[in-house]
Amino acid sequence: MTTSSEFDGLDRPLETSNSPALKFEVLARCSTTKARASRMHLPHYTAHTPMFMPVGTMGTIKGLTTKQLEQLDCHVILGNTYHLGSRPGPELLEKAGGLHKFMTWDRGLLTDSGGFQMVSLLKLANITEKGVEFENPHDGKMMMLTPEMSIGLQNSIGADIMMQLDDVVSSLTTGPRVEEAMWRSLRWLDRGIKAHKRPTEQNLFPIVQGGLDERLRTISAQQLIQRDSPGYAIGGLSGGEAKGKFWRMVSLSTDILPTNKPRYCMGVGYGEDLVVCSALGVDMYDCVFPTRTARFGNALVRTGSLSLHKGKYRNDTAPIDPDCNCATCARYSRAYLHIAASKETTGCHLLTVHNIAFQMRLMRDIRQAIVDDCYPQFVRSFMRTRFGKTVPRWIVDALKSVHIDLTVPDETGHAAAAIDSDFQKEPNL
Repeated sequence: MTTSSEFDGLDRPLETSNSPALKFEVLARCSTTKARASRMHLPHYTAHTPMFMPVGTMGTIKGLTTKQLEQLDCHVILGNTYHLGSRPGPELLEKAGGLHKFMTWDRGLLTDSGGFQMVSLLKLANITEKGVEFENPHDGKMMMLTPEMSIGLQNSIGADIMMQLDDVVSSLTTGPRVEEAMWRSLRWLDRGIKAHKRPTEQNLFPIVQGGLDERLRTISAQQLIQRDSPGYAIGGLSGGEAKGKFWRMVSLSTDILPTNKPRYCMGVGYGEDLVVCSALGVDMYDCVFPTRTARFGNALVRTGSLSLHKGKYRNDTAPIDPDCNCATCARYSRAYLHIAASKETTGCHLLTVHNIAFQMRLMRDIRQAIVDDCYPQFVRSFMRTRFGKTVPRWIVDALKSVHIDLTVPDETGHAAAAIDSDFQKEPNL
């Protein structure tokens, strides 16, 4: 079993916040960037941040048991309120004593509000001040999800952290609709706070909204601070917007949100995004990417990913990553996984194990570099391995804002040139 030990001996927090169901301790800060390493005491588990939370839509990570998730050192996993509310449903979950007992998971759980699914996955009928009215995909009947209903469902699920229902708009939306959604989300937050029946057992996180508008983001964050919540989420991003705008909204939000409480950037999961956003002061992340890409035969490595279904791996007897100690890399070759990834569900399972192990190891390395106060050096090394001689300009600009300049030679003489592309699939060697 892999366990996090990077905080051993750090017993004097630099900063602390205490809420009825959450204690947050900042244990180390990077002296160059906004990165920090912290301990977050939840009702079911003490998590280390920055951390990545795998997404288990219906209380499961596809292809893995909860015991395997423990062995992979997952501290918190994410569940989907809409799907869990439909099946197994609140009655059965309450009878089982909550989702933790139902799925035999004794570590942290976070549930989303269900609102994102209403907008992105279902046939949306209407958003009103009351809530989100939509067509039930199971029977075609019209249903209404209100802030009170969302909190009620999440109280039944029993997650350590719950998310408010917010008025979700695409990150590409502009104009009056963005401001309308921001103010409505604040009103829905206040309704959710009033409806919350288990404040000493569960934490309700509000969500910073405002699209790509700096003024609205600022207003939203300042308004949320007045509610004195246990932690805060940064939402409405990772929806296809230009990455140059994405990082600026993240950084603006972390500049405003309290330094002694956790900050959760929703929907972020690419390795380079985790490294950059941690430098910008984010503590928590979730994304379906690592597990979803595994189901398409892709294994995550520090240079990007390996598409193991491709013929070039047919006779490759090396492990996915010789530096990875996961069960997949310890026992199976790329050649075996080439066959399994193309035709067998076994391949999906093995690649999911590896990809989650990759994410957990990356987060441990991030935390250790912050504790050792060598995060800028870690960032440079990571980006050099991931991208080589060229790096997407948004990354260069984001890191320069926190005093890491990738275009200036490091101690090895390596410097990178910025390219005007949000993505670079493989290193430019």
